[in-house]
Amino acid sequence: MLSLNNLHAMIEKKEILKGLSLEINEGEIHILMGPNGIGKSTLGHLIMGASHVHLTQGEIKLNETNLSGLSTAERARLGLYLAFQSPVAVPGLRISEYLRNLYNMHHNKQLSVSEFRKVLKEKLELLQIDRQALQRYLNDGFSGGEMKRFEMLQLMLLEPKFAVLDEIDSGVDMDAQKIVAQCITYMSKTSKTAFLIVTHYQRLLNFLDAHKVHVMLDGRIAKSGGLELVTSLEKEGYHWVKDHNTEVTL
Repeated sequence: MLSLNNLHAMIEKKEILKGLSLEINEGEIHILMGPNGIGKSTLGHLIMGASHVHLTQGEIKLNETNLSGLSTAERARLGLYLAFQSPVAVPGLRISEYLRNLYNMHHNKQLSVSEFRKVLKEKLELLQIDRQALQRYLNDGFSGGEMKRFEMLQLMLLEPKFAVLDEIDSGVDMDAQKIVAQCITYMSKTSKTAFLIVTHYQRLLNFLDAHKVHVMLDGRIAKSGGLELVTSLEKEGYHWVKDHNTEVTL
């Protein structure tokens, strides 16, 4: 599915990623943790082809397709998706219009308003979104939970092959975290979407059956394991990884 091989990347003149490698298979849910400012969000932006992040070494492959040189739009068409930590508000852009145009463009269809309502029905129920909320402007005046649920609604409409969720649990209460987790599980099983979820907190993981947890330190994956790794991090902090890990476990 997604293969990250010896990634080195810079922002301006600062090297952020320093030999990061990772393999994520179809339908798998992987968790990425690490201290603030270590490069977790940079990795997501690099995968999506953001212009401010420069790959200096290594390669990114999606199902054996090398993504080097491809634009963000081209990567999205191949099946990549990035949910931002702080989605941008767009006053004046009605959510219903935005979502229908997004769906039609991505799936190369021309659904009418009534046809699109049928597509949305099950997804709105799963995410517990009131249909009236679709008349609001995109992320304008939204709470953290509302923003993240609409990010997940977009993901469900696009049905990507691989999704990076950057702190999807940030600013979200427990009920909204459960809903987000249900959506992730649903997509991993029904659409075989693979996930890389960036988080600082254990609470979201209580609602997910994650396949693997990775700790990122000094621009690379320092340690990988199961959910028991999160428990150790909660007790000991990231210095425990530095002090006790001498080789990467993948």
